[in-house]
Amino acid sequence: MDISLWLAFVAASTALLLIPGPTVLLVLAYAIGQGRRVAVPTALGVAAGDLIAMTASLLGLGALVLTSAALFTVLKWAGALYLVWLGAKMIMGAQGSAAQITSHTAEISPRTAFLNAATVTALNPKSIMFFVAFVPQFIDPARAIAP
Repeated sequence: MDISLWLAFVAASTALLLIPGPTVLLVLAYAIGQGRRVAVPTALGVAAGDLIAMTASLLGLGALVLTSAALFTVLKWAGALYLVWLGAKMIMGAQGSAAQITSHTAEISPRTAFLNAATVTALNPKSIMFFVAFVPQFIDPARAIAP
């Protein structure tokens, strides 16, 4: 990949990543509630989820989702239900006043935070559509995808 093309990709990706979505809210919730111990694995989970979504999109899932409205709807609802489940779990784990809720949220392990973030990100239809629409502009069709 040409360096100017790579720099354009990095700049555009950075701009799009600054737009908050469910994954940003998840990272913020874990960071505020439990600090760096859980925030760093959560951010790494977001990166892993994006890698999963990008790989799946490049290998054909994106094209399949674009051609099947039913599959897109299933994926969208799976992601939404997972977010609702995470939110309910956080609410049920918090007890007491608002001040206590922010300082005593239910403790989760860094591994669980990583897996939650990876799942939320990988199932986010916005991520898949982003990779389907955006990434092909930066791929040389004459070269293999894997390297």
